[in-house]
Amino acid sequence: MNKVQIIGTGRYVPEKIVTNNDLAKIVDTSDDWISSRTGIKERRISEGEDTSDLATKSALKAIESSKINPEDIDLIIVATLTPDAFIPSTACIVQKNINAVNATCFDVSAACTGFIYAIDIATQFIKIGRSKTALVIGAETLSKVVNWDDRSTCVIFADGAGAAVLKSGNEDSILACYSGSDGTKGKHLTCEGIPVNNPYVKKENIIPFDVNRSTIKMDGKEIFKFAVNVMIQSIDELLKIADLKIEDIKYIIPHQANTRIIDFTAKKLGVPESKFYVNIDKYGNTSAASVAIALDEMSRKGMIEKGDKILLVAFGGGLTYGGTIIQW
Repeated sequence: MNKVQIIGTGRYVPEKIVTNNDLAKIVDTSDDWISSRTGIKERRISEGEDTSDLATKSALKAIESSKINPEDIDLIIVATLTPDAFIPSTACIVQKNINAVNATCFDVSAACTGFIYAIDIATQFIKIGRSKTALVIGAETLSKVVNWDDRSTCVIFADGAGAAVLKSGNEDSILACYSGSDGTKGKHLTCEGIPVNNPYVKKENIIPFDVNRSTIKMDGKEIFKFAVNVMIQSIDELLKIADLKIEDIKYIIPHQANTRIIDFTAKKLGVPESKFYVNIDKYGNTSAASVAIALDEMSRKGMIEKGDKILLVAFGGGLTYGGTIIQW
């Protein structure tokens, strides 16, 4: 089988910074309430850019850092729960925007675990020879599916995108992949779509259109319990697959959902919190983009050196979970 290397990363977030104090002007909340419960101090919110715009800008940065041409890319996967449209896929829009004329393109829907799923899929494509150069993107415009009157969710979610370029090479960057799902718990985190209202639906069964139907609804307590359990499970499984110990991992990049989830996971694993990279204070929860944004931020800060082993782990709607171990 072919070996898979990560040869470049990129990220993009909207310019608009919205602080906790800014949100306190439009919903009943406060900086102390938000930061003490989530760790978030500010987030980036789109002023009109859609998911494909954010994805495209992160992709161009990843392409630049990879020193490849768009024509070299033969696979584009975009992980998102907030596509521009049902059709075309966000990946196809990105293809058009960057002129990646030789790429097969599709979206992945796994909510906050989406980037992890997409990395896994691209890795398998490259290993079996179906692809040589893959562009993987996690991108979200969550501000368009948030109920801005619901303080339990509108203070958490934000917009952004991160990307990575994977290529067939001489060394293996991907040491392990692991994923799972539990659809029985899907009701705890939802964002509903368009109901079935065709001419053959009985009148008493017709669901009237309500814009708030298609906004995020979350049972925070249930998600917290699920998150801690599957984060630990995923980390343990990844270490087994790669035949590594937690001491071999330089950094863990978790999905940026809540600092209390990350802190609790660190304590349960018996590792210092400093091993977990956290940037939720600046970006909020960007769902499928969060791990990708953090990876690029660490890379450009010079925090990761050649040979370092980094563990990426996430959980999200579905409910879904999983991770990957990469060697830089």
